[in-house]
Amino acid sequence: MHDKQVRRRRAVLLALVVVSLILLTAYFGEPQSSPLHTLQRGIVQVISPIQEGASKVLTPFRDVAGWFSDTLHAKSRADQLQKQNSTLRAELAQAQSAELLNRQLAKQVGLDQSNTIAAYQKLSASVISHDATLWYETVEVNKGSDDGVRINAPVVWEGALVGKVTSVGSTYCEVTLITDHTFAAAAQVQDQNGDSGVLVPRVGNPNQLVLQDLPTINPGQPAPQVGQQVVTLGFKNGPLQD
Repeated sequence: MHDKQVRRRRAVLLALVVVSLILLTAYFGEPQSSPLHTLQRGIVQVISPIQEGASKVLTPFRDVAGWFSDTLHAKSRADQLQKQNSTLRAELAQAQSAELLNRQLAKQVGLDQSNTIAAYQKLSASVISHDATLWYETVEVNKGSDDGVRINAPVVWEGALVGKVTSVGSTYCEVTLITDHTFAAAAQVQDQNGDSGVLVPRVGNPNQLVLQDLPTINPGQPAPQVGQQVVTLGFKNGPLQD
């Protein structure tokens, strides 16, 4: 009995395959005006309104699903922004606390604020003399003691330190450039450690500066990297020392 059912199913399957092959062969071999093509167009015309109606019925459900998806995404984004906002608020509070503590400590130890950079007034000057050979050591400019210039006054150009005054006349002064071998200035790496050292010209190449005497980097601490900014903190000695 079981074998008969199996053979019957196989025969039906084989018959369906044969009929399908015959229909496909006839469909592709006949012209567009053939009965099979006409039947296909009729079925499509009947089914198309049903498909359109189903699409209209399902549109609200798709819109609701899209709304839920957008809402969940917006909530996730809002949570992320809230965390970032909390982090920034905490960092701002720490910075404000550090600034307040710095002011309090400055008052307690009686720090003299008269020799800070803010206490200096800018004075424009022009170079009037320099050594054609040792151009990287010193230059003379057309401002002197009559204009208020003093020994160790910083000299800047386009916002960057280029040297300090080492000799003053009534109408001129001599500036020792930062590339001179006798020059040294405290400088700091602008990274999370804020390591500071002494900035000096490289021996044999005054076009390059070397930041030396940096503190020892402990295991796990990031070391200064190529491309990080280095800023001057003040002279190694004199009224602008750290």
